[in-house]
Formats: sequence, C-alpha cells, structure tokens
Amino acid sequence: MDKTTQPYSSAGMLRDDALAEKTIIVTGGGTGLGRAMSTYFLKLGANVVITSRKLDVLQKTASEMEQETGGKVLAVACDVRNYDEVEAVLAKTLEKFGSVEGLLNNAAGNFISPTERLSANAFGTIIDIVLKGSANCTLALGKHWIAQKQPGTILNIITTYAFTGSGYVVPSACAKGGVLAMTRSLAAEWGKYGIRTNAIAPGPFPTKGAWERLLPGDLAEKFDFKNRVPLKRVGEHQELANLAAFLMSDFSGYINGEAITIDGGEWMQGAGQFNGLEAIPAEMWDMLEQLTRGTKGS
Repeated sequence: MDKTTQPYSSAGMLRDDALAEKTIIVTGGGTGLGRAMSTYFLKLGANVVITSRKLDVLQKTASEMEQETGGKVLAVACDVRNYDEVEAVLAKTLEKFGSVEGLLNNAAGNFISPTERLSANAFGTIIDIVLKGSANCTLALGKHWIAQKQPGTILNIITTYAFTGSGYVVPSACAKGGVLAMTRSLAAEWGKYGIRTNAIAPGPFPTKGAWERLLPGDLAEKFDFKNRVPLKRVGEHQELANLAAFLMSDFSGYINGEAITIDGGEWMQGAGQFNGLEAIPAEMWDMLEQLTRGTKGS
C-alpha cells in the first residue's frame, strides 16, 4: 500500500454504542463540520438536537440525517446571540428527549479583512456569535445540569489562532480566544459538578459553503492551505468527528480543560521562524552548504 495514503481518515473510530442514551445539542449543526460531527454522534447511538437560524435548512438536514443513520434528530431554530432562544432550545430538548448530556458549541461566523476596514458593528457581530453565543449556550446548559445535580459535557470548537493570534481575522481570533479562556476556566470551576469542558482547535477542514464565503473567487486556489500543512493535506471531516465523539463520550472521562489541536502540524509550521525555508530547492541547499563550509574554514 502507498505509504502516503490515509486508510483510517474516513473511518469511524469508536464502537457503535459509544454515545448510547446521550442527547447532544449541536449549534450550527445543520451544515458543514457541524453536520459531520452530528451525523457521527447519531451513528454512535446519540440523540441529536441541531440548531441554526434557518429552520428550513435544519429540517431538511434533520430528515436526511435520520434516513442515513436511523437516529433521532430534533431541529430547532435558534440565534445563539439571544439567551431566550437558547433557553427555548433547552426546553424543547427536554420535552422531546427527557434529558440532555452534551453541548457542542460549533456555531461561528468569520470573514477576512484588514482590521482597519471593519466597522464596529462588523467586529461586534463576530464577537456576539462566537463568544457571546457560546457563553449563552454554556450558561443555560450549565445552570440546568447544576440544578439537576447531573454531570454534563461541553465541547467548544475554537481555532489554533485562538492561542497564536492571526492578522486579517482579528474579531474571530478575539472571540475564539475568549472561548478558550472560558473552556479552561469552567473546567476548573465546574469540575466539581461533574461537568467537563474541553475544546478542539481544527486546522484546515474545507467545507464548500464556509470556505467559499471566507475565500471567495479564486482566493481558495491562490491560498492552498494544504501547502501550509506539514502532512501536505487538509483534514477529512470524519477525522474531526472521531475526535469530537471521543471527547463527548465517557471514554474521555478524565480529560477536562484541554484544547486539542487537529491540524496536521499547521500551527507549528507557522510558528518556527525558519520553517518557511522548506521552499528552498535542493540545488540551493547544495550552494548554501558550500558557503557555510567556506565560512567555517575562514
């Protein structure tokens, strides 16, 4: 077999009942990576509640996911920026399934722009969706679990630039950085209630809709992200779903307050001052080696 192939990248990792008898709320669960993770949760025996602002898209997705997996999906329209709507999702979840055991904060918004070109409203919109939205959902579920004396699991989707920073996506970096701080803070504070809080920082996992909005036109081809990844490929959706399912399952019961990166080494590639030297061709290295030897001998 070709050593460069990835035989397990598109295969499910956990046993079929790994999430049995669990109900998981997934914000932004109707499309892209949210849908991929939700689908795998269903295959592992969970009930799933998917939310976004577009009910028609959600309902169509819910029907397709149920047909594919045989699981149960509840679609609820929700703008996570509004706490009352988040509480309504919780109420409908309890009415439908009787309990809720997990929350996946996946809803997000982002766009690329020089920061000085942004209006205060544009900046605030991203903060509200990503940070305030995650906080609203976390607070609603946390209050419920604590009142019910019930353990729970919170999983937040962040980015590697939550801890490195990044130009041209500053509102997102600020918001995701806040979510990372919330993850670690609540892991310490709510651990005594049996509530685990972790995060995943994905690298490039292309989704058609999101990436077309983020990199319109021919930008996606000009900025081919796999060239930034040491493994020279982008992530498979199932690879992210495998990690999310593990962290949502009881198999990860002693993992709390962690932010796990799954990016093929991308952020480390960008962190080293000289990592960009991989662009130097072999012939130039030969020349540089001779120059170095000449300097040593002088």
